[in-house]
Amino acid sequence: MSEAEQTLSIIKPDAVERNLTEKIKDIFTQNNLKIKDSKKIHITKDEAAEFYKVHQAKPFYNELCSYLSSGPIVAMILEGKDAVILNRKIMGATDPKNAEDNTIRKLFGISIDKNSVHGSDSAENAKKEIDFFFKN
Repeated sequence: MSEAEQTLSIIKPDAVERNLTEKIKDIFTQNNLKIKDSKKIHITKDEAAEFYKVHQAKPFYNELCSYLSSGPIVAMILEGKDAVILNRKIMGATDPKNAEDNTIRKLFGISIDKNSVHGSDSAENAKKEIDFFFKN
């Protein structure tokens, strides 16, 4: 059996505001992902800009940073076999309209921007993103 992998998941402001945190956490745990750590925080726009720096050149960058810093979020370290890929499968497509049935974004996403969750897209980025929120 391969060793467990870690990934970062964020429950975004739209989902926190609608009290979906526990429902979303349940979906992860029911799909064999352990929540190793979790914290509810409110980041600044500057912190969001740093976190999303990889998207700096994209036209939606400023809105993305404003949105992530618009209210409390829940940052989590998820752990399990192939956690990065599994988390992305559970989240569903970025645009809730294109997400498969029973994925978090299909169930709870409002729009392509307010799609309820973020997840790391690679093991390398997962490490950076976990360090961003959980560095000691």
